[in-house]
Amino acid sequence: MTSARCPLRRWPQKGLILALAIVTAPAWAADASEAADGSASPWKLTLGRYRMSDAPAGNDLNLRWRQDGHSAWLGLYRDASVGSQWRVGWDDQWALPADFSLLPSLQAAQGGFVGGSLNLQWGSAWYGQAGIGRTNLHPYVNLNFDPNDALMAAFGHQDDAGWQWQASVIADDRLHTGQKHWHLSARWPLAASRLGVDLLRKSGQGDAGWVSAWGATLTLDVDRWFARLAYDPKQNFSAFDAWRLSAGLRF
Repeated sequence: MTSARCPLRRWPQKGLILALAIVTAPAWAADASEAADGSASPWKLTLGRYRMSDAPAGNDLNLRWRQDGHSAWLGLYRDASVGSQWRVGWDDQWALPADFSLLPSLQAAQGGFVGGSLNLQWGSAWYGQAGIGRTNLHPYVNLNFDPNDALMAAFGHQDDAGWQWQASVIADDRLHTGQKHWHLSARWPLAASRLGVDLLRKSGQGDAGWVSAWGATLTLDVDRWFARLAYDPKQNFSAFDAWRLSAGLRF
């Protein structure tokens, strides 16, 4: 049975989709994510604090490298219930003819977890995406919170001034939970900084019955520093509501 003290871990026998970021949300267009980091700052160090109702708080440290569309990352999560878990990942951007791009990713973690995704993008200023994610269903700490054994579709727009918006949906197509996330996301320049908002609508079968809830994430970038605050009710379709605070540095 699912541990009531472990809302960040997936237990396959329970049938919930709780693995790491196979299909990211928002899954921004390939060149938009490159522009966000900037070629002069390929490294990003992030420290996260995750506080759940009636469950131990957790901490996460993540180091990511990104340049010319290529990415790799290393992370460590720890809390009193789960203990510690190391994670590694890779994702890339491959240009195809006719303004198509292929976006693959792979992830692995302590405990035997392996997962991956494959997204296809068409367009750049105006773009669409479609993708699929799969895991080996091993227990895993989920720090992205979207369904991962899932199908994804997205549509969005970005311009040279830094304005971006995107609508996306990520839905379980494997474990028959009906779990689904809808995202409406935007980024825009603000004086010498940049502001990002992600509105989340979730529904599906959870630990304690059917879940139907709204969440939101607010991100502020100032020069090379950034901070992010998120509220996620019924995190990972558990009985727990979560607040997540992250901050970091690009260098």
